[in-house]
Amino acid sequence: MKINSIELKDFRNFESFCADFDDVNIIWGENAQGKTNLIEAIYLFTGARSFRGAKDRELIRFGAEKSNLTLNFNASEREQSAEIEIKNKRTVKLNGVSKKNSGELSKSIKAVIFSPVHLSMIKDGPKERRKFIDGALFQLKANYRMLLKEYMRALEQRNSLLKDLYKHPELDGMLYIWNNELAEKGAKIIFQRLKYIEALSPFLKDIFLGISSNRENIELKYSGCAEFEADIENIRKKLLKALEESYQQDIINRVTTKGPHRDDVEILINGKSARTYGSQGQQRSCVLALKLAEAALLENMTGIKPIALLDDVMSELDEKRQDYILNHIKGQQLFITCCDKETILRLKEGKTLHIENGGIKS
Repeated sequence: MKINSIELKDFRNFESFCADFDDVNIIWGENAQGKTNLIEAIYLFTGARSFRGAKDRELIRFGAEKSNLTLNFNASEREQSAEIEIKNKRTVKLNGVSKKNSGELSKSIKAVIFSPVHLSMIKDGPKERRKFIDGALFQLKANYRMLLKEYMRALEQRNSLLKDLYKHPELDGMLYIWNNELAEKGAKIIFQRLKYIEALSPFLKDIFLGISSNRENIELKYSGCAEFEADIENIRKKLLKALEESYQQDIINRVTTKGPHRDDVEILINGKSARTYGSQGQQRSCVLALKLAEAALLENMTGIKPIALLDDVMSELDEKRQDYILNHIKGQQLFITCCDKETILRLKEGKTLHIENGGIKS
């Protein structure tokens, strides 16, 4: 797919804004001028909420009653349009037809987003890395979101029982019910995560080699109580055993200490932890490669090539890594924000937009 143009009215700091796009688009300018706001506007057309965590009412320009966004794009070998109105709630149209909710846009418009906030995937704990894998699976597996909800519901029940056991030890016989439930649902989650990592890895390694000029290898290593199993039944047995063996520890902690809600995905560069040993540039390269690999796998499995929205991706990258992003990612539409004017001089083909005070400076 390819985005041809966008029109914004009363969105963030844009009073009235129109822009046409190319295959590679560099959106540059000083801070607080609207670069990230433009990326955010495009991302809303995937049906998602703001990647910055903003509520819809915060997206409306100060003093205005509503925001209107229009996107013209090519998908399914034809020109299409999408409209979003943000007022008391978000309403959407696709090719002039009203849709029940904004999530329906995701069937036609797909994107991956890189933002500095995603560096938490490397810098922070396992939760952020699980979130990346689970978020990718939401787009690929229709039942995965419900499966995860069912697991978390059973986990909440087991944790509640663990808290009650302190005063009512006679209830410990009830644990086996939730152990079995968690083992059954948890095995399916772990299996899907392992299969996704297996499918993602070839794309990830190839992209990371390109970014690092063939100097560095990247690897994802899933860690948990059943990370090496390829069979759901074997995973279920191992997870059930782990839950039973952690019985005393769980009672002391009053929480469930084993299961996919505690598993991790370690990111390794040349066999070493990117979190512990990676430089700022290497860590940023890891997240970028993961996002681009996610897009490549999504295209491989759905036939739709997502656009890539790269917000402030150039910071702390050397010239070779920047050159790869600007000039060597082919067949995918890119939107890249940056502050450094020198960056645009390295762009061989594409379009630059100088954003200043919510408009394009000529």
